Amino acid sequence: MSSASSADTSSTEQGAEPAAEPGARRGRLTAAAVVAGVEGLALVAGGLYLLVTSLTHTSGDLTSALMGGATLIALGLIPLAAARGLLRRRSWSRGPAVITQILALPVAWQLLQANSVMIPAGIALAALAVTGLVVLVNPATTEALGIKRPGQDNA
Repeated sequence: MSSASSADTSSTEQGAEPAAEPGARRGRLTAAAVVAGVEGLALVAGGLYLLVTSLTHTSGDLTSALMGGATLIALGLIPLAAARGLLRRRSWSRGPAVITQILALPVAWQLLQANSVMIPAGIALAALAVTGLVVLVNPATTEALGIKRPGQDNA
């Protein structure tokens, strides 16, 4: 056994983080978690707003508004769980976070087509989604989460 591999073994046995974990990887994971968290909080806030306004106003279809609000809250929990997983370096969290970013892009496009005050929201959502995708598919992020790329051996 070489001295380098014995040093790596002793550092992981003591519970220390691997020496190959630079701050940039942790920074990318934190950035991805922030993006997913902001999107999740926005969905939950939108769902709560829809629920409250449907209960306090008499106009419109109450059942549809309640279901819409509950759906937004449920959908908001997915990126919030992914954000927590990214902060804890859980490999499963990358999938829901990537899917959230992909689904945010058509929503941003629709907001940009609105010709109203929703255009800034579309710009912000598009910027968040693109930033999230770039950070999440970065090879350093994938490696920091312990996800093996195709062709990598398990040794």
